[in-house]
Amino acid sequence: MDRVALRGLRALGHHGVFAREREDGQTFVVDVVLGLDTAPAAADDDLAKTVHYGIVAEEVVAVVEGDPVDLVETLAERIAAVCLKHERVEEVEVRVHKPDAPITVPFDDVTVTITRSRA
Repeated sequence: MDRVALRGLRALGHHGVFAREREDGQTFVVDVVLGLDTAPAAADDDLAKTVHYGIVAEEVVAVVEGDPVDLVETLAERIAAVCLKHERVEEVEVRVHKPDAPITVPFDDVTVTITRSRA
């Protein structure tokens, strides 16, 4: 299976269990890796035979900017579901970064990574 990756998609979301997170929002960074067969698109040089990653990027950002959830895990699931709606995408790995998570010790990043497939 081939891979198409989008890394570092940024959006303001209002996700989290604390009122401050919901009210103020924070930046979330998302990486998605889409698993699909790109050979038909490459053979015919035809966008219709692959996934339009620009559209996927817009949809992912819309999920992050959309309805708030408590857990980053839930956000990752919603993003995976949007990616799998694309006919040619068979599998997706989603990594959601929450670099401004409310943690009381120094840290670089918090991430949740999931892999989902049609099967």
